[in-house]
Amino acid sequence: MGEPLLEFRDVTKRFGDRTILDRVNLEIHDGQVTTIIGKSGTGKSVLLKHMIGLLSPTEGNILFRGKPVDEMSRKELDELRSQFSYCFQNNALFDSLTVFENISLPLQQTTKMSKREIDSKVMERIDQLELSEVPHKYPSELSGGMQKRVALARALITDPKIVLFDEPTTGQDPIRKNAIFSMIVHNQKRFGFTTIMISHDIPDVFFISDRILVLYDGQIIFQGPYDEIDQLKHPMVDEFVKSLEHFQDELTGLYSKKTFTKVYERALSHKRPEENLTVAVFTVDDLDGVSENLGHTTAQEIVQSLAAYVNKHFGDVGISNRFGRDQIVTILVSTNRPAAERLMENLAGDLQERGLIDTQADIQPAQSYPLSILAGLAEGKASEDIDVISERAKSLQKEIARLQCRLPR
Repeated sequence: MGEPLLEFRDVTKRFGDRTILDRVNLEIHDGQVTTIIGKSGTGKSVLLKHMIGLLSPTEGNILFRGKPVDEMSRKELDELRSQFSYCFQNNALFDSLTVFENISLPLQQTTKMSKREIDSKVMERIDQLELSEVPHKYPSELSGGMQKRVALARALITDPKIVLFDEPTTGQDPIRKNAIFSMIVHNQKRFGFTTIMISHDIPDVFFISDRILVLYDGQIIFQGPYDEIDQLKHPMVDEFVKSLEHFQDELTGLYSKKTFTKVYERALSHKRPEENLTVAVFTVDDLDGVSENLGHTTAQEIVQSLAAYVNKHFGDVGISNRFGRDQIVTILVSTNRPAAERLMENLAGDLQERGLIDTQADIQPAQSYPLSILAGLAEGKASEDIDVISERAKSLQKEIARLQCRLPR
């Protein structure tokens, strides 16, 4: 994985007699999405303030690209801080300023760029974040999703290397939550910044996170991929994993991964190891392209609609799980391959006839974008690893429906 971008070594922070961070050790790596989770009052905000240099540790060291921050010169510290940007929980847009003025403010305050240079750069970001129709509007005139895009445009205007997001989806409905997460990961790929996020939106946030940090009682008790979190034996992690067993994926209404595994294992207990089962994998092809051309909200509505079709045709005989941002996996424990193929044909016909969604958008001109739904079926033995069968089904995917999604004017 290489040298960490940012590293905490035994970092402790005290305020008087209160210890907020207690010998914290963590790593943030270049180009990844790292999500910090933990109960309220455990020190997440204090952790972020140490990362951007607003607070200094009482004990321990913080290293940036291997160099201790407390050994840096004033110039080096200024250069370090200029690489960070912050996207606030409630957007923190100035109501008295237009979209253009909100986005340009960081450049006016922190650079010596001319007005012409600032105007040019702001318009570039406005075009990139699909805000070209609203630069002269005020925040109160925009939808919640549009305000989030303005906040992100402002955060990205200084070309930061690292962007911190503090609860970016608070108070949003499931489609909007996932649209915001999609917007973050889409633009991270586009602009190449490293993402550090605080979020309580479980399990949705796991679909975009490379690494999870669990903060408990002032300490990092886990850091690594989400799939490895239940390997750690700790009361907080046990509570966390147990809570996931009762989650349904909010966007799709399908099982969460933990519940999916539990239900699957229970169903499998009635089968002999040599018996067959069938796995179906459904994918929205080119979801990033859909997001870019039709908007992040529309992309999430499409995933939600596909889940409804899968549940309609496979819900009585299958166990389905949202698997990643653009994929649904269904296990048919007691359905043979020919019967599964008939179900798939019925789903494809229904999908082609009815389409996916009555597409809506914030503020965009009429557009259309070709959309393909892929699906694959594979048989396996009850004794086989389900991930192996799923990969086999994925490798056999073919287009089952091709739709032209349009946005109304």
